[in-house]
Amino acid sequence: MLKQNLSQKMMQKLSPQQIQLMKLLQIPTSTLDQRIKEELEANPALDEGEVENQEVFDLTEEEYEKNDQEDYELDDYLKEYMEDDPITYKTKSSEDFSTDNEQKAIPIAVESSFHDHLTDQVGMMQYDDERVLKIAMQVIGSIDNDGYLRRENIAIKDDLLFAQNIDVEEEEIEDVILMVQKFEPQGLGARNLQECLLIQMESKIDFEGEKTRRRSQQLAVKILKNHFEEFSKKHYTKLQKNLFISESELRDAINEILKLNPKPASNFAGAGQRSQQYIVPDFIIHNRDGELDLTLNNRNAPDLRVNDHYQEMLRSYNTTTEGRRSTKKEKEAVMFIKQKIDSAKWFIDAIKQRQATLYNTMYSIMQFQYDFFMTGDEKRLKPMILKDISEVTGLDISTISRVANSKFVQTEFGTKKLKKFFSESLQAQDGTLVSTLEVKNILGDIIDAEDKRKPHSDEKLKVLLEKRGYSIARRTVAKYREQLNIPVARLRKEL
Repeated sequence: MLKQNLSQKMMQKLSPQQIQLMKLLQIPTSTLDQRIKEELEANPALDEGEVENQEVFDLTEEEYEKNDQEDYELDDYLKEYMEDDPITYKTKSSEDFSTDNEQKAIPIAVESSFHDHLTDQVGMMQYDDERVLKIAMQVIGSIDNDGYLRRENIAIKDDLLFAQNIDVEEEEIEDVILMVQKFEPQGLGARNLQECLLIQMESKIDFEGEKTRRRSQQLAVKILKNHFEEFSKKHYTKLQKNLFISESELRDAINEILKLNPKPASNFAGAGQRSQQYIVPDFIIHNRDGELDLTLNNRNAPDLRVNDHYQEMLRSYNTTTEGRRSTKKEKEAVMFIKQKIDSAKWFIDAIKQRQATLYNTMYSIMQFQYDFFMTGDEKRLKPMILKDISEVTGLDISTISRVANSKFVQTEFGTKKLKKFFSESLQAQDGTLVSTLEVKNILGDIIDAEDKRKPHSDEKLKVLLEKRGYSIARRTVAKYREQLNIPVARLRKEL
């Protein structure tokens, strides 16, 4: 049996403007210009450039609500719209968050790519069959940005068959791979780390000649060929027993291996066929005579305004329809213009709100971590969580999280990631609260100063931290060590 019931529900829905603002908050300065370009292309009512000799016009919240709630007659709307002069909407406001008037373009490194370097060497190969050239081009096209060949021979065979209609045997592909492995840089085209290091070691011996081959190099080849697992896991005692060598001989052999490059393409300027990545700080903090000064970095953020041409279109309509009813086509055209202008105003407002939100959040972080920004001493960082800044700014925790994500601040002590300043608190033995960042820094200092012949275990690190006044569990020590990308004691051992 069907029934109808009345019920009341309280629901919170985000408006398109709020969604747009949240997305803009997540965008770092380095990519903001791309987002603005996309909006400029999508909305012809949005224009780039300053408006001269006009006052800034801002709608109040009440006016926004009024526009959303009331359905104006077209002529009444136009009359009010023309009086408001929406064209004066622009991003430049009386409250300037930035003094950065430098060139706004991000520098881009222009250079030849790693694969171009390999292609040039293919052209110098001696071959009798055109097939060899095509196989070689397929092989180097399969080499990744580190210089490794990650595809199997059978996969390369299939690629050649489907893409170029060339049927080759896997043995032919292997022969070409061995030719490519003689290219520069040494170690290129290896299938794994063991092969990469072995190629480099053997190339080095061949270059220096049989007579100058040292025992340490011979041992290095043996280790890489027959005892790579023991070497990679630093089972040095087992290596000594298996090879019947002394500790000094093993040390010399390992030093030869450590001179090799595990990523042969890393030293090439154009590796990866990508432009170099630049960190563009979102905030800049200056110490001006003992006072911290915060500015927003507005690079790559052009001034925006509503397009003048759309204002003229509205004026023209207002003039031509005066004293008569508008036709359906005229109404549709004007409503289209209204929609585009409103969209442009919403975007400009979102950019303004983004600037204000970023500034207020960073200013609160700067005040909270004032001692660090004055001294640069990471031990002076206070425990700080998202809720602390949320309470100071009055913004939601999710908003603070969006601001902190992928943002950087430039200080006189270097450019820092904003998320670095957030950390949980830890109670020291004297009862005071300290930042977990401080404990991690001390843990890193202890490991740096340890005897690498006998590195500290996690249990020993726990004891050493307790002596410095930090009581934490061994598993917490292991967690912090992993967060610092520091391996276990066995892998830190050196001869």
